[in-house]
Amino acid sequence: MTSSAPVADPIGTIARGTGLLLASLISLTVGTSLTAGAAVALEVEIRPTNPQLGDTLTILVQAESADEPPPVVTMGDRTFPTFPLGNNQFQALLPTTPLDDPGRVVVQVTGETVVRNLAVWVRDRSFPTQSLWISGASDLGTDYEFDRVDEFKELVSDQQLWSGSFLRPTSGPVTTIYGVRRYYNGVFAEDYYHRGVDYAAPTGTPVVAPAAGIVALVDHEANGFEIHGNTVGLDHGQGVASIFLHLNRIDVREGDRVEAGQVIGTVGNTGISTGPHLHWGLYVHGRSVDPVPWRGGAE
Repeated sequence: MTSSAPVADPIGTIARGTGLLLASLISLTVGTSLTAGAAVALEVEIRPTNPQLGDTLTILVQAESADEPPPVVTMGDRTFPTFPLGNNQFQALLPTTPLDDPGRVVVQVTGETVVRNLAVWVRDRSFPTQSLWISGASDLGTDYEFDRVDEFKELVSDQQLWSGSFLRPTSGPVTTIYGVRRYYNGVFAEDYYHRGVDYAAPTGTPVVAPAAGIVALVDHEANGFEIHGNTVGLDHGQGVASIFLHLNRIDVREGDRVEAGQVIGTVGNTGISTGPHLHWGLYVHGRSVDPVPWRGGAE
């Protein structure tokens, strides 16, 4: 008699004789006999092979048969959607952030009859810190803007609209990199990190879409976006979204389809801003990730 339940392959079994299953060894093909003469293969690849905090992990799963349901991918206590790429291959995107613990992370991939447990080693990263002394900031922001932005960040649409590396959204030097931590009035903000990249540029400098997407959020300082200022959000598909803050002019409307390099607005100084600049944030399944790897390593 055979069982239809998934066959687990514990990490200890995979790593036996190697001490640790390093990230460079996580592209695996597995065969598990379920019936006489039958085997089911599940090939899993995780990119990048040497990730650090802030990176997006791409999980590529090659199923044996087109009849199999999409695999289920989990990391920690979160389950992430998988999307078909064709030829029985599926993709899932997993965010990491400066608030996560570095070290060994378990990614579980569950196919129709096989469970794969893969250990990924996420390197620590030193993020710069800033000290700010402010007063009266606790009253800034409106429920309206927070609700709209939170809803936007949780979008997960089926189609992948981007292709290849993302573009730089505007000209001008980078003034604040991703992941900067802060002390406010001498107290370390445990839950804060700079969720994007800031580019300093004169008011009116064009801002372009870094990748194709659907305009899913447009709102203005005059409507209650006190912190974000004039804002555009692009849904790139499959849980990937870009947000652009402090704009001067907005040239798109919600529902528009935009292509990579298309002008969506101009740099401004709206909302809470110390001078004309663009804040570009990139989100994967609601969490802010480092945009630099998405740009092929360029700021």
